Amino acid sequence: MPTTSQGARLLKGAIIALDLVTSQKRTIVFQYNPATVSRTLQPPVMEPSSGSQGSRTLSYRYKGAPVETLNVDVDINATDQLEKGDTNAQQLGINPQLSVLETLLYPKSQDVELNDSLLDQGQIEVASGYDAPFTLFVWGPQRVLPVILTSFSINEEIFDGQLNPIVASVKLGMRAVSYSDVVKDHKGYTLFMTYQKNKERLAQLGLTPDAGRFLGFNLPIGI
Repeated sequence: MPTTSQGARLLKGAIIALDLVTSQKRTIVFQYNPATVSRTLQPPVMEPSSGSQGSRTLSYRYKGAPVETLNVDVDINATDQLEKGDTNAQQLGINPQLSVLETLLYPKSQDVELNDSLLDQGQIEVASGYDAPFTLFVWGPQRVLPVILTSFSINEEIFDGQLNPIVASVKLGMRAVSYSDVVKDHKGYTLFMTYQKNKERLAQLGLTPDAGRFLGFNLPIGI
């Protein structure tokens, strides 16, 4: 997202994690915007209906939204903070910044302890798992996308005298959460629907009004 010659404010990408029970929100703004965002969309084509092999169909059908996966590389660097004498950076390096991302993958420790206590007391027989935070990938006003983290790798590159990392790159893999994944009253349903409607609105701006003229030949009748 480049700035203009007038010095317009550079938008920052971010990840927002929301606890749907307590409404507590954690906003993780990228220190540096990733240079690239890699996306893959898997078409949601339904399997052919039962019948003899090679049977024909009138049309393809979609079973829902495509499965969209995203990959970004996030750089984290404590150099500026160290030059400014930031106490946290001097004592901890970038451990706090790494930890805020890593803890998105952990259940809350108090929830784990509570479940273990209930198991010990015989009040529950089997732990039913833990709610993951409702996570959004924010990349400008046109892309506020509910996601789940599917992969997470960290490459720590430079360390201080206490072996705290001060430079690292983080690779985040995400999968979009669509209306095909959640019930209608879930926050992700509305947010993904807004995301798709934005795509449809932008697609209207990118349509070619007279395809035949631009292609250089007349299309078959009915196209």
